[in-house]
Amino acid sequence: MTLARAIDVTRRYGDKLALDRINFEVGAGELVGLLGPNGAGKSTLVNLLIGIRRPTSGRVELCGGDPLQPANRRALGVTPQETGLPASLRVGEVVDFVSAHYDKPLPRAELLDRFGLTDLVRRQTGGLSGGEKRRVAVALAFVGRPRIVFLDEPTTGLDVQARRLLWDGIRSFQAEGGTVVLTSHYLEEIEALARRVVVIGGGRVIADDTVTAVRGLVATRRVSLTVGEPLPDLAGVSGVERDGDRLHLLTADADRLVRDLVAHDVAFTDLEVRPTSLEEAFLALTHEPANT
Repeated sequence: MTLARAIDVTRRYGDKLALDRINFEVGAGELVGLLGPNGAGKSTLVNLLIGIRRPTSGRVELCGGDPLQPANRRALGVTPQETGLPASLRVGEVVDFVSAHYDKPLPRAELLDRFGLTDLVRRQTGGLSGGEKRRVAVALAFVGRPRIVFLDEPTTGLDVQARRLLWDGIRSFQAEGGTVVLTSHYLEEIEALARRVVVIGGGRVIADDTVTAVRGLVATRRVSLTVGEPLPDLAGVSGVERDGDRLHLLTADADRLVRDLVAHDVAFTDLEVRPTSLEEAFLALTHEPANT
């Protein structure tokens, strides 16, 4: 069953074309990673699907109907990039307030435990750190036992431990049959959570496949080696990163690069050749220059 769908959707803001005839859908039980550089149109797409914006042309659906209809929105959970919590209320009071809007909310203790927030239950939200506020905001998206959740940059500002706690909570929801659409600048997050990746660039869908398949769309390999001298000019190297004596070279032909290194008598050790990461694939697909 499809829970969210965009059909030939175009969205303009004045003369600016944000989305250009996009087709996109999310099936029940999926965990989809939505990627795109700033201005690509991914936030616009999410806002259309959750009913904040309307398309200029085309059609969007949420849970089989109009996203603006209350019956469809009751099945929705959202954590936007920017959230505001009442500073004077305790975490437990905020959860209770949101829970009161649903017929069968998730029990407070269960929600707090799932997202590692039990120790914060009596803390006023105004006294929480930025990362703690973010964790509360993400947890609130799950209060109403939603069928589908949209999480926009959910772990921004969190340390590694807190991020992994939220990952566990998201995985638990999806394992129980929940559906998640996740946007993130932490590409390791998409690799860790998503089963499917949709890359948006220039208002269009550039790629829509598994994480492995998206990496495979870019015929680039990462050749890493330790050297103690400058490298000569080598053909086919599209990017270079240096970490002390360790070099990471991006190339479409790793075999040729290694042969050229040997032919130029380059003294190297600890040679490693591996496929591109999702980040490297993402940069190539959206034509973003890699840092060198």
